[in-house]
Amino acid sequence: MTRLTENDVHDYIRGICFKNGPPGLVGVEVEWLVTDPAAPDRPVPVDRVAALLDEAGPPPAGSAVTFEPGGQLELSSPPLPGPAAAHRAAAADLAHVAKPLNDAGLDLRGVGLDPRRPPLRQLTLPRYTAMERFFDRAGPSGRTMMCSTASLQVCLDIGADAADAARRWRLVHRLGPVLTAAFANSPLWRGRPTGWRSARWAVWAGIDQGRTRPVGGDDPATAWTEYALQARLMTIRTDDGRWHGGSGMHFSEWMRRCRPRPPDHDDLAYHLSTLFPPVRPRGWLELRMIDALPAPWWPVPAAVAAALADDGRAADAAEEALDELHGHGTEPDRLTWLAAARDAVADPALGRAARRCLEAASEALPRMGAARLAETVDAYRDLYTERGRCPADDATDGSDAADAPDATPGGDR
Repeated sequence: MTRLTENDVHDYIRGICFKNGPPGLVGVEVEWLVTDPAAPDRPVPVDRVAALLDEAGPPPAGSAVTFEPGGQLELSSPPLPGPAAAHRAAAADLAHVAKPLNDAGLDLRGVGLDPRRPPLRQLTLPRYTAMERFFDRAGPSGRTMMCSTASLQVCLDIGADAADAARRWRLVHRLGPVLTAAFANSPLWRGRPTGWRSARWAVWAGIDQGRTRPVGGDDPATAWTEYALQARLMTIRTDDGRWHGGSGMHFSEWMRRCRPRPPDHDDLAYHLSTLFPPVRPRGWLELRMIDALPAPWWPVPAAVAAALADDGRAADAAEEALDELHGHGTEPDRLTWLAAARDAVADPALGRAARRCLEAASEALPRMGAARLAETVDAYRDLYTERGRCPADDATDGSDAADAPDATPGGDR
C-alpha cells in the first residue's frame, strides 16, 4: 500500500473539497425535532418515524431523508439553480414528510436545541458509538450536540475558479456571526432560559475546538488541509471491522506512525466527515452556523446566504457591512461569535450588519428570480431584524433570561 502523504491530503482536498465550477446551485438541509404533543417530555422512537415515512414513499422533489443520532429528522434538498428552486423542492418535500407524521399525532419542531427533553442517542451505528465515546471524554456537551441540536444548513457552490473560491470562502466566514445572530433560535434548555439566544452554538463551541472552530485563511485548500491534519482522530476503523479510539492522535501523526495500520484515502474522507466547523467544504460550501427555524421562516437563511454569495451587488453591500463589523479585510474573532450567540441582533454592531445584509439580500432576490422569497425575507426583517430581535426572543419574552445562569447546555447545572 502506498503511504498517504501530506501532499496527497492537500491534492485530495483541492481536487474534491474545492472543485471549481460556475456558481449558482443552492441546497438546503433542514433539521427538525420530532415531538409528540401528548408526551412532550419523551423521545419519539426513530423506528416509528421511519416506518411512517417509508409508508408515505419518497419525497416528490428528490430530497434525501435521514436521521441524526437523537432522532432529529433531516431533509436535504437536491442542489438546484437558485434559491427559489431549492425552496420549492424543500417545501414540497417537507409537506410530504410532515403529513404522515401530523396524521399520527407527531409534530416537526424547528428549533436549534431541544428545550425540554434530555439527550438520548437512538441511532446505534458504529460511527455514532465512536463519536459518543470520543466526546464523552470531555463531558456531556458532546451527547447534547449529537442528540439535542438541530440546524439549518445552506449549501452553496465553491466558485468559478480559485480566485472566486477564495472570495466566497472569505465572505461566508465573515458572514457567519451575522447569520448566527439574525436567526438565533435556541434560548432554552430543559425548560429554562440559558442566557444565550443560540445555545446550540454554545453547545458546539463547548466540544473539541480542533474540529468545531472556524477554518478561515486566505488559501481555502491549504487552510482546510492544515485544519484536517491537526484535528484529532475520532476513531480508526480496523481491517477486522472493529472501530478503535484514535488515542488522541492527530491525523498527521497517524500518517507518520502508520499504526495500527497506515491511513488511506477512505480514512481521510471519513476523518473529514467528522470535522464540524461553521463553514465546511465538501465540493460545495456547507454553512453550519444557523439554528433550525419553524415555518414560515426556515426558507429565509438560505435565501439570504445565496443572495449575498451569488449576486454581485449584494455581495459588495455585505462586504461593506462586514468591514464595519470586523474591521477592513479581517475575519471575525471569538468575541464576535460569542456576542452573536449570546446577544444576537440586540448587539448594536451585529444588529447594524444584519439589517444591512438582509436588506441587500431582499433587493437581490427578485434579480435572481426569487421575488416571492424576497417577500418572506421582508416579513422576517419587519418582525425581527429591524426590531433588534430574533426568534429566540419569542421563547423568552416575559422570562428573566437576562439573569439566567451563564451555563453551557449539556454541562452540570
